[in-house]
Amino acid sequence: MKKFFLILAIPLLAFAQQKTGDAIPSQAERVEVNPTTRDSEIQMRLENILNATGWFAHVSVQVREGIVFLSGDTRDEEYKTWAGNLAKNTQNVVAVVNKIEVVEPPFWKFSVIANLFHNHWRGFVRSIPSIIIGIVILAVAWGLALLASHITHRLLRKKFRFSLLHDVIAKTVAFLIFLLGVYLIFEMAHLTGAALTIISGTGLLGIILGIAFRDITENFLASILLSIHNPFQSGDLVEIAGYTGYVQGLTMRVTLLMSLDGNHIQIPNSIVYKSNIRNYTSNPNRREEFDVGIGYENTISEAQEVVLSVLEKHEAVLKDPEPWVLVDSLGKATVNLRIYFWLDGREHSWLKVKSSVIRLVKRAFQENAISMPDEAREVLFPKGISVHMEEAKETSKETLPKEPDKVATGSESGLRSEAPEIKEQGKLARSPEAGTNLLPPPHPEKSS
Repeated sequence: MKKFFLILAIPLLAFAQQKTGDAIPSQAERVEVNPTTRDSEIQMRLENILNATGWFAHVSVQVREGIVFLSGDTRDEEYKTWAGNLAKNTQNVVAVVNKIEVVEPPFWKFSVIANLFHNHWRGFVRSIPSIIIGIVILAVAWGLALLASHITHRLLRKKFRFSLLHDVIAKTVAFLIFLLGVYLIFEMAHLTGAALTIISGTGLLGIILGIAFRDITENFLASILLSIHNPFQSGDLVEIAGYTGYVQGLTMRVTLLMSLDGNHIQIPNSIVYKSNIRNYTSNPNRREEFDVGIGYENTISEAQEVVLSVLEKHEAVLKDPEPWVLVDSLGKATVNLRIYFWLDGREHSWLKVKSSVIRLVKRAFQENAISMPDEAREVLFPKGISVHMEEAKETSKETLPKEPDKVATGSESGLRSEAPEIKEQGKLARSPEAGTNLLPPPHPEKSS
């Protein structure tokens, strides 16, 4: 009897498919004649499974003679296929008619958004313990980083006096400890691969930034090396890359000078480190020189004694090292002497002292009747023109103007160094370079 109804059910099912426009349902590979599972049990089992997934709305399952009729709504074609395969693989199912419709939820339907927020909220609530532990690890890592930085500062301060080197090493140690804490958090979240990617990416990013900002990196490294080697201090008079001035400071980017004419000069540290540095303050004694010519009719040794006497009596000229008066060359009309003398650059200005010495040497030559003629000039005339050179009239000693017998005149404003005035101008002037001065304070002996 059942076999008879089954034979009748298949044509009726085909007719129903043609009427409704649905495709022919999939069939089982084997149809049992005497099924052991009731249709109601299959229906209840499939409905429970489909409702448990939460993927379907308005689910309806009907089973007649082992044929499963599925209806309802879902938002994904894969869910519909999955439901059909599930029904097909159920025991004693002969065929499946899948009438589940795939519908897109309207954008004004807030239930989907509400479900999304609900799921995220549930996930957030479940992750609260992990978040609390992560915050504790970050706080501990931050505290350990600060503690390690402080200890590193104290240890390095006892061995080195370079503040910039202290900061760089201490911050590096602190960063590594904090990075270790971040790695532990990723490890707890089972994101070790992401942690390693971030760490390696940080190193790669450092290399890329180092190449992109090569000049900035060079200046930074040069500032570290300059603060370590300490070729100058604040207040030193130096000459760097052709610029002369008093050192105002050393920042992470530039070395700042105050020139002798009161202008600020900023020199990039990379240039400073690679340039020849002349430090006039490291050795306060400075040697100056100038040339003077005497006539051939004068005695060289007498002229040398006259100049040497002026130098020995001058209050700004040092006795040790001793001054020199040497014959430099024989000119066309003069015997050229070169005078060397030393002075203390901390107390006296070499420009003023040199001016004073030249003036007093000229006065001494006039008093001792030592002539200082001009160099003979060679004049070319066309051939055939006779040239008659008249002898220069001798100037008597009485007609020569006398220089004042003073070591320093009013125009020379004394012989003291102008360093205090220039340094004071540097303090009052607005510094064009912001940043911490990496140089130690000037030594008391160099403050003048």
